[in-house]
Amino acid sequence: MTPRLDYFAAAPEALKGMLALEKAVAAGPLEHSLRELVKLRASQINGCAFCIDMHARDARKAGETEARIYLLNAWREAPHYTPRERAALAWTEALTLVASTAALDAAWEGLEGHFTDAEKVALSLQICAINSWNRLAIGFRSVPPLPQA
Repeated sequence: MTPRLDYFAAAPEALKGMLALEKAVAAGPLEHSLRELVKLRASQINGCAFCIDMHARDARKAGETEARIYLLNAWREAPHYTPRERAALAWTEALTLVASTAALDAAWEGLEGHFTDAEKVALSLQICAINSWNRLAIGFRSVPPLPQA
């Protein structure tokens, strides 16, 4: 696949808002490992090869285990995730697939007891951000790097 456009080079000013959002979410109350799981899961759902590659690498660098990375697309059947992570993954799927889920009440209610209101906002913003990045990367045909020999 040939990339259509290097959107960072083409419009760096336009991307400043997205980068600021990422920085704000990263400075917020959510743990880094949870943010990476959310980014990776949304990217899997959206089929964004570039983002799947990037966030799997980032998760590994942050100490995530191979098993949890490999099993993420089957998180409901795998015992590797905490109740807090499961609630976040269900909300990630509900917002990523919002056209078909309408942000299911069950997914929202699953956040109770695991997330404060501020964390719910931060989680939702992280989900919005990665979905936007996925759409840019897919739309402009960003290609993940080939492994080094």
